[in-house]
Amino acid sequence: MTDEFRGPARLDRMTKRLTKRLTSADVAIIDHRDIDRVSAEELLDAGVRVVVNCSPSQSGRFPNPGPLLLVRGGVALVDVPGADLFDNVDDGDVVHVRGGDVFRNGDRLASGRALTADELTRALREQEGRVTQALEQFAENTMRYLRDEGRLLAEGIDFPSLRCRLRDRHALVVARGPGYKRDLSTVRPYVRDFKPVLIAVDGGAEALLAEGLKPDVIVGDMDSVSDRALAGGAEIVVHAYAGNGNAPGAARLDRLGVPYHVVAAPGISEDLALLLAYEKGASLIVAVGTHFNLIEFLERDRAGMSSTFVTRLKVGEILVDAKGVSRLASRRVGLWPLAAFALAGLAAIVVAIAASPALRHLIELLVMRVKDRLGI
Repeated sequence: MTDEFRGPARLDRMTKRLTKRLTSADVAIIDHRDIDRVSAEELLDAGVRVVVNCSPSQSGRFPNPGPLLLVRGGVALVDVPGADLFDNVDDGDVVHVRGGDVFRNGDRLASGRALTADELTRALREQEGRVTQALEQFAENTMRYLRDEGRLLAEGIDFPSLRCRLRDRHALVVARGPGYKRDLSTVRPYVRDFKPVLIAVDGGAEALLAEGLKPDVIVGDMDSVSDRALAGGAEIVVHAYAGNGNAPGAARLDRLGVPYHVVAAPGISEDLALLLAYEKGASLIVAVGTHFNLIEFLERDRAGMSSTFVTRLKVGEILVDAKGVSRLASRRVGLWPLAAFALAGLAAIVVAIAASPALRHLIELLVMRVKDRLGI
């Protein structure tokens, strides 16, 4: 039996922006080549039941588990590559998805195919066998860009003065990368005990707010952070392109009337955030949701990682991944656990005395001796 879904269409070419307004009744229409794990997790968290993708959800460039994660989570994933749904469907239009076809008012708008868990699993295994080829190409691109990007980063970046003091303090840099929710939950005791400066990378500000934490600094191109977070009092550092100095996020902040600084630098915004903490004198940098391996960079469609390679070399001695930070957190033991432990020990002694006449007699003799010494 073919699965059928009907509901209002919600469209956005940026999946991370669309997930903020999805409900379980909506049909999500995206244009996302190689759906990454973070986007898949956010689509699942939104409760959406059907996703129509106008690009290949799994192109085969690298082992990409995102589409399989969606399908195993109960989402109907339909690929209609090349379909012009963004031109022919308005947000809120009621659409009908049957199998791999998309209809509106009985008219078929697009025809594709629904992806299954079995085929996605097979494709993932085949891609894992070809990962060496992707690694070689990635390494070549890294070396090609390393000379220019590496020189810029090694010579230093001209960061502005900030109200927030970082010198000799810990800094927690939060990006919305793979596993960021779990990592952020892990470091809650660390945040409580050490009170680090909270630096959010774009959507990392939303992650902090969701945990009841307020970012001190927000770094990025501002494409995945809410107006509420931007207006929350954090210092804003807009990441501009190193080549031409263009800062796409500046126009949005001008409209909001929010003050900001512009910093031109190569690489990705999380690199800029790490360098900011380093250059401002942080004694330790704890990273949440940042990208550390080949697959994570390929998920972001990065040709190379020269800027990240140089950044990690530069700040490496004070950089700690959140997955190991629980060892740093000093978990304080409260009074009640100690009191409960003492009462349990006392109860065991009372039971032992009651059960042993000889021990009870010895205790009585000791009590009499103490009374004699005290003259009672």
